This record gives sequence, structure tokens and C-alpha cells, in this order.
Amino acid sequence: MIRTQNISKSFGSNNVVKQVSLQVDKSTILGLVGPDGAGKTTLIRMICGIISPDSGEVSLMGLPPAKLPRANLGYMPQRFSLYGDLTIMENINFFGSMYELDKKTIKQRADEILNVTNLLPFKTRLADRLSGGMKQKLALTCALITRPAILLLDEPTYGVDPESRKEFWKILYYLNQEGMTILMSTPYMDEAELCHQVAFINSGQMLVQDSPAGLKKQFMYPILEVKSGIRDPYFFKQLPGIRDSSFYGYKYHLVVKDLINSRQSIERYLEEQQIKDYTIREISPSMEDLFVNLAEKRE
Repeated sequence: MIRTQNISKSFGSNNVVKQVSLQVDKSTILGLVGPDGAGKTTLIRMICGIISPDSGEVSLMGLPPAKLPRANLGYMPQRFSLYGDLTIMENINFFGSMYELDKKTIKQRADEILNVTNLLPFKTRLADRLSGGMKQKLALTCALITRPAILLLDEPTYGVDPESRKEFWKILYYLNQEGMTILMSTPYMDEAELCHQVAFINSGQMLVQDSPAGLKKQFMYPILEVKSGIRDPYFFKQLPGIRDSSFYGYKYHLVVKDLINSRQSIERYLEEQQIKDYTIREISPSMEDLFVNLAEKRE
């Protein structure tokens, strides 16, 4: 459904996207994951045809973006771009009319989508008076009004409260079960776990694409989670046997070379530092662990 072949894009001397190849099969949810400035937005804009790549090819349903019927592609940009002085329904009517849909079709589809997004009771409310989560749902509704086969979302849950993020994902799963192919970028690694496929991008380069389970199988080293009262991010950095140390506010993820010897070394180190209250356990790698490992390999 979505394919890019070695596409690149530069703005002046800044190489934003570098020979990225990507494949998204039909009825798949793919999460495009990476830090701010990784090239996610530029990549999505090239896929939907807003900007043209300097080199390489993009195809959607076997066609270049410019030749794909507009109704087959839904796009939700990173920033809320609808009209705040119009109501929910007025925004939908305006957007639907741009695709030359008649009023009866717009109303029928809008009621269906608004019911799924739980916005139906608020259809007369001004967009400026919506919460952040409701604004994102409205933007999604407008992107879905043509019933597209492909949906592109650029960080749709960024800055949205956790409960609204959960509701948004329920909607995405519903759409996917109806057969829609979804590509969405996200800065949240926990959302990557919810995707069928994950593509990591950093500094404009595609690091890897696989399922969450497939990515975890590629991780070569054991990880120990340490919980204690310590709040120093660098506490374990210099300890022998530790390949990498990440601090998450109340716990450490320590990538180790040897599970048994490293665990004993950590325990001795904690005792030497007179730390008595702690727990140590082996865990599966998180998406954060995977991304840090992949990013460090490319440095």
C-alpha cells in the first residue's frame, strides 16, 4: 500500500531525509518512531505528496502520490489546522466540500465518524472551545470524511493527555479492523508497542523496520532493572560490565554483558555505597532500550 525507495530530501545544506526505504502492507498499522528532528514529518509530507523528494520514489497503492485519487488518502498534520471560529460540523462540511462530497454524504459519514470518536454530542461546539484531545479527534474526523484506504498521521497524540491517547488508539484499532492502512509518527515509545510494525528513524536515516516482537529478538544483551532510592542518572555509568545505563526517574535499565556476573557486581556496588533498599530483576527490552541501542550503533 505504501512504499518508498531510497527517498532523500535536503533543505539547503541540511540533509533531512537520507535514502529512506519503507514498506507498509495493506491493513497494517506502522509506527514511525524517532526523536524530534529525526525527519519524521518531512518523510510523511513526501509520502502524501505535499513536498517532492530530491531523489528516490514514492508509491501509494502502486501509484505516485500525484496520481492517487485524493479520496483514497487521509492526512492529519502535526498541528491543529482547522478553523477555531467554526463549529465541529462546520469544519467537517468545509473539509468535505473540498472533496466535492454532497451535503447528504457528508452528514451521513460525519455522524458515523463522530459517533465513533464520541464527538457527536458536541457537533455544534466551536473548535476553539474543544480540549486538546477533542481537537485531535476533530482533525481525524476531517481526515476520514472521504473514507480513505490510507491514513497518514503526524504525531497525532503529541501533547494529548493519557486518557485521550487511549481513546485515540481505540479509534485507530477500529479503523484498522475495517481494513484501513495506517502510518503514524510518534515520539512516544509506548505507542510503538501498539503497532504491527515499527520503523525507527534517526538523523534522517532509517535504522530498522520490524514488528515489536521481531525487534526485541534482535536485542543481543540481557537487561537488568534496578529500583532504589537513587536519583543520580550516572550512578552506574562507570561500573564494569555495564554496556549502557538509562535512568527513568525511579528505575534504571542496565544493559549488561554477562547476566550473573553483572548482577553480582551491581549488588556489591550497591552494598559498598550503603544502599540497602533495592530490587534487581531481568526484564525484556523496552522500545526505549531498542532505540538507544540502535542510535548508538550509528554514531
